[in-house]
Amino acid sequence: MARDEVETLRRLVGWPTISSNPLTELAAYVAQRCEDVGFKVERFEDQDSPGKVNVVCAAGPAGTDGLILSGHMDVVPVAGQAWSVDPFTLTERDGRLLGRGTSDMKGFIAASIEALGRLDLSRLQRELVLIWTHDEEVGCVGSAKLASRLAAEGRALPSEALIGEPTDFRILRMHPGHVALTITTFGEAAHSSKPDLGASAIKAMGRVITMLEQLEAELMRSRRFEDLLERPWVTMNMGTLHGGQAVNIVPDHCALMVGYRPLPGDDALAVFRVIEARARALKLPDSTRVEVHLERQTPSMLSPEGTPLQGLLTPHACCAETAAASFATDGGNLQALGVRSLIFGPGSIDVAHKADEYVRADALAQAVDVIEAVVRARCA
Repeated sequence: MARDEVETLRRLVGWPTISSNPLTELAAYVAQRCEDVGFKVERFEDQDSPGKVNVVCAAGPAGTDGLILSGHMDVVPVAGQAWSVDPFTLTERDGRLLGRGTSDMKGFIAASIEALGRLDLSRLQRELVLIWTHDEEVGCVGSAKLASRLAAEGRALPSEALIGEPTDFRILRMHPGHVALTITTFGEAAHSSKPDLGASAIKAMGRVITMLEQLEAELMRSRRFEDLLERPWVTMNMGTLHGGQAVNIVPDHCALMVGYRPLPGDDALAVFRVIEARARALKLPDSTRVEVHLERQTPSMLSPEGTPLQGLLTPHACCAETAAASFATDGGNLQALGVRSLIFGPGSIDVAHKADEYVRADALAQAVDVIEAVVRARCA
């Protein structure tokens, strides 16, 4: 017998909403399903990226501080992965529902749609808001733009959000952020037979890298949340390095991309400012210089222990203790609007982004019941 949440997930998986693709068709379907059960639906088109849209749905009395349910509609690519099934056709096998996004996180969206169809939204006592975002997988881009738009409009939202990332029904109340920057050194090109007539940008970058290694060691000594985070310090990664044109030319440019992950509650740009200041202070070879450019930032998230939403989720959780996520979510951007988020949903992050990603059918059905119960307790 067909199960409604499985059939809804089948529809969602069928749209290959990889972050590089448009997601207008899936967004239209989700918006229509929400409108059909009584939500007022708004679509926020991304003016910089055709085909990208955030969907915000609201029901119940505005300004009554109910609840937000939030999830992202995009998924990561499948290219180069050894899938045993078509990743964009939902396949049932041994109690598992296989397909890209089943766990991360179309399963939660499908469960939400089915759970809310069980409610009479016209009788809600508190406001219920749904926020479905685009481009979360490439830096929470959609939620950042939506948060900026809503803040500019002075839009008030409920103070608590349930973000349905896959946690195997464990309650997570914090996560690090992620900041990406590019450091570029400039020199002066010359023939390699007369290197003294030029200035090597790669040699200058060597001093930058030494400075970053020293900073990385300092950051590792400053620790917080040791009982919750697997790595309770600001981690740093020197990810890509490109420089020079040929072996017989003194390189006049070199670019290093660096990423670091601020701890929950940190000023996301504090480390960036330190890197910028130390780069300026470096004693570089003559005729070389350095520039530091911020590429993007995804804020960390920190919600307090003991929120009302935590109390509602605890009876449905796999354990009573809260924990931390190792991955970033849209909750960091919602936090800028005064929203306290908890991360809780069906599926496991351990299978997300991998070939044969899946969510268990029983977990998906459980998610429908949990969402219904939580919304009734908070908003009905």
